[in-house]
Amino acid sequence: MKHTAQENRAVAAAHSTPRFDMYAGIHKAMRALMADTLMAVGRMDPQDPQELAAVGERVLELLDFCSSHLEHENNFVHTAIEARAPGASARIAHEHDDHVANIDNLKRKVAALCASEAGSAAALAQDLYLALTLFVAENFQHMHMEETAHNAVLWARYTDAELIAIHDALLASIAPAEMMFALRWLVPAMNPAERAGMLGDMQAHAPAPAFAAALAVVQPHLSQADWAKLSRALGLPPVAGLVTA
Repeated sequence: MKHTAQENRAVAAAHSTPRFDMYAGIHKAMRALMADTLMAVGRMDPQDPQELAAVGERVLELLDFCSSHLEHENNFVHTAIEARAPGASARIAHEHDDHVANIDNLKRKVAALCASEAGSAAALAQDLYLALTLFVAENFQHMHMEETAHNAVLWARYTDAELIAIHDALLASIAPAEMMFALRWLVPAMNPAERAGMLGDMQAHAPAPAFAAALAVVQPHLSQADWAKLSRALGLPPVAGLVTA
């Protein structure tokens, strides 16, 4: 995607004065979830029915989360791009269509594997692993394009306040269960400053029970050092147990 002069100036300015990036956090979560799921498929024992079913369920969770993520981007981010730069989201929108087809194909492979006999399970597991590898690779490239080309379009045509408003509307559309699933992957994938900034905003604006629930979801997936840094940043008591409302 070739940038306009306006977009090039916006990208150059963002290097000296960072702009709001609505892709940054969720894409860290997506990369972490995809990599972890891919590794789980690669190391699973296809001759163990319980393990096969559990890993298959994890793949389906990933695929459902990817489908929802595509819808959020189509409904909010692409709508914003097309409102001020008609046609600028066309390439990525086409890739989203391809991802939907790939998600359906992967779901069929999971179903075939989970219904397979012991003699064919190993071959079907390898087939799923290779297909998921390509899906992850394509998504990594796809997310890079969004973080570069799409951000250039957004930064050239929207203020940070406008982008934050779009992002807030997107977040408000997400069901609580999906939000908690996203937080489980998003917060551990962030660096300490990003983690403290996001949860600090939640601490200031979300109901206390919701904030406590978020901490309970993410704490088991943070190292002791990372939890200590987050606790200090948020002014939480320095205790090992979960924080309650």
